[in-house]
Formats: sequence, structure tokens, C-alpha cells
Amino acid sequence: MLTHDLCSSTEASTSLPLPAVLTAPIRLDVVQQVHKSIAKNKRQAYAVNVKAGHQTSAESWGTGRAVARIPRVGGGGTHRSGQAAFGNMCRGGRMFAPTKTWRKWHVKVNQNQRRFAVVSALAASALPSLVLARGHRIEEINEVPLVIDSAVESFAKTKEAVALLKTLNAYSDVVKVSNSRKLRAGKGKLRNRRHRQRRGPLIVYNEDNGIVKAFRNIPGVELVSVRRLNLLQLAPGGHLGRFVIWTQGAFAALDEVFGTFDTPSLVKKDYILPTAKITNPDVTRLINSDEIQSVVRPANAKHQKRPWTQRKNPLVNKGVLFRLNPYAKVLRKQELLNKESTKKEKTPKSAGEAFLSTLFAA
Repeated sequence: MLTHDLCSSTEASTSLPLPAVLTAPIRLDVVQQVHKSIAKNKRQAYAVNVKAGHQTSAESWGTGRAVARIPRVGGGGTHRSGQAAFGNMCRGGRMFAPTKTWRKWHVKVNQNQRRFAVVSALAASALPSLVLARGHRIEEINEVPLVIDSAVESFAKTKEAVALLKTLNAYSDVVKVSNSRKLRAGKGKLRNRRHRQRRGPLIVYNEDNGIVKAFRNIPGVELVSVRRLNLLQLAPGGHLGRFVIWTQGAFAALDEVFGTFDTPSLVKKDYILPTAKITNPDVTRLINSDEIQSVVRPANAKHQKRPWTQRKNPLVNKGVLFRLNPYAKVLRKQELLNKESTKKEKTPKSAGEAFLSTLFAA
């Protein structure tokens, strides 16, 4: 990667090798799951008052008065007397299952999963297509990832920071943030969240010699140490492709912080980068390669199946019966032969001599 000079957007002062973490596998499912869980860890507890809906004296009238057995407010002389109370279906009653402050607000996420998500988000930030798809205005910058000289870490004035972003052609992303500032819908306006806006560049530094003060007042720009990279900043909303601007010192420290595919990290004990399940993700090219096509069997002829076939009753349709039971044909033939033999007419026998003599003797 080229390190860009502070005075020019085109000239590169030095070149750096690409850290291994930026070539790690990108797992959107891991990033979204981890982001959803760790984003819950900033929530504050809320609950309704434990006395709400029960601050009245009410007793059930019991049975026999042709009214429901719900507790009712006592007394007389007012509309309130006799009204149902306490139940969640009652006016002025408590809610169903009142919320409690001891709800499980936080979610534990395994350390290895958190690291995998951060690594995936970093790798996605090095692909221009994903950064553009996230909505960042990087059409005019020289390359992604964008690395600048470490002298930026000693900037102390915001005008210096703005001038640098304009030199790098990255200020259009800040303008996008400024134009997107809108009044928040809902009660958040009353709770110190009056406005909402897009996210701008994330600047990763190695040492803070004034860089935080210089950049912190620019809309949408966030800063983080290379040793404190956070998924909530690298993939806001669980969406990969944050526009990251690296200082040279931070970029060079990535292999030390995250390690490589072979060498463990110096900061995270025994941590090695996750490897991809498949080295070449172009599955179509793999399937159509000569090596695979030479060993697979040829495709079968295309057989067009009728969309709807009528079910025929084998007890009525002999053709279907003979297909299901070939021996039925033999049985049927035998049955017909038996019928033929019984149909033959028998010749009538004449009366015997003894019968006739007896008949006429009378």
C-alpha cells in the first residue's frame, strides 16, 4: 500500500506491505450477530413504578351481585366508586407483567467471535466496492485502504484536519454527513438525541499527539486507536464497509495487533487470524474448470415431466393394474377361461326306460 504525502493527493512517499488482517475472510453473518449482541450492552434499565395501578383501595364484591369478581373501588358519591381496579384490563389499572429493572439487558459474546467480527469488518473496509455500497463518497480518493503519513498524529488544529481531508479528496464524505443532519422523530428529541446523521470517515491512529482534538469537531468523523478497534465503529448498524483512513504507524502495527495466518498476535495472546473455508470463492469458475469437468459424468438428457398427471384407479383401469401387478393379467385370463367353460350349453337327456314305464303304467 502507498503512504500518501500530506501536501499532495497524488504523490506517494513510501509503500507498505498489505497487513494480513485485511485479507481475512469476510463473514457477514458473524458481524451481524456480534453487532446485534454487543450493541445491547449500552442499554440502561427501565421499568414502570412498582406501585403503579395499585395506589387505590379496592376489594372484590364477591359473587351474587351479578357483576364480575374484579376488585372494585369502595365508597360512594363519585364516578370512581364501584369502578374496577388493579387489573390490566381496567382503566387506571397496572399493565400486564409490569417491567422490572432486573431484566437481562446485556449479552455475553465469546471473545473469539468478537475478534472474528472485527477482523471481518477490517477486511471489508479494504474493498472499495463494499465501502461504496455502504454509501461513502470515495469516488475521488486514490486507493482503498487510504494510508497517510504519521505526521498527522501531531495535528492540533481543526483547520489543518479539514485541509488534509480536502487534499485527500475525502472531504466530500464529510459534506454528505453535514447534509444528512435531520431532526429525530419521536421522544428521543427530549432525551439528548435531538439530531441524527450519517457516519463519515473513521481515522485510525497509532499515538495521540493531538490528532483527536484536531478531528473530533468535524461532522461524522470518528477516531480510534489501532489497539482499540471496535466493531460498533468499524461496521455501524452491522453494515460492512466503513471508510477508514489509516496513519502509517497504525497501518504498520496491524500485523502486530492481530497477527497473521501463521504468526500469533503480540497483543492478543495466542491469537491467529481465521482462515477462509475456501481459498477461491469463485465457485462458478471452479465448477467449469477443466480439472473438475474432466471427471464429472455428463449431464442426463433433459426430461420434461408433465406438470399434472391424472391418478388412475387400478381397480377400474386394467392397464394400470397390469403395470402394478403383472400377475393380474394371468389371473384375469384364467377367470375368462373358466367363464367360457361354464357357458357351454349342456344337451338335455331323455327320460330313462324305467321312468317312462312307471309313468305310463299308472
